[in-house]
Amino acid sequence: MPHDRIAKYIEAIQNNGDKAAFNELYLLLESKLYNFAFSFIGEREIAQEIVNDAFLKLWLNRGKLDTIKNLQVYLFVLIKNASLNYLRNISFKQINEPQLTERFYFTVAADPSQLLISKELQKRLVKEIDKLPPRCKLIFKMVKEDELSCNEVAAVLGLSNKTVFAQLSIALLKIESALKL
Repeated sequence: MPHDRIAKYIEAIQNNGDKAAFNELYLLLESKLYNFAFSFIGEREIAQEIVNDAFLKLWLNRGKLDTIKNLQVYLFVLIKNASLNYLRNISFKQINEPQLTERFYFTVAADPSQLLISKELQKRLVKEIDKLPPRCKLIFKMVKEDELSCNEVAAVLGLSNKTVFAQLSIALLKIESALKL
């Protein structure tokens, strides 16, 4: 369970300044956070820089880690804010959420449960996920791929829990209907 591992890493980092635990935490979360930053920025180097800056900030403030209730949500929000600040600074004026979320996660990462699905079914699943409306797709992927709870997704995106739950339900119904499960 990632939450248990994260809690152990946080404790080791905060109490002992454990660099190995920090590296493990980075390896555990970096790709999810990078994909999230890339969905806003659309530039690999900048997205990576934003993620690295977030982890640097985390390391520099490691003595205060116990004040963070949920590290994953904290990092997602930190990266969202840094991404939006970057975009504001470069005068990217025609941004709106549907355009941003449309770029989010263009591939489905494999996890153990997906490995059990036949390749044909997996292709159909990816195709149906890509057909979802942008916000619905973003929420579905954050819950299913990043394993964030509906409450965590709501906190990251600044939405109500009901909205996240409704969007997730819509996604599941559309996918189920399309795949005739």
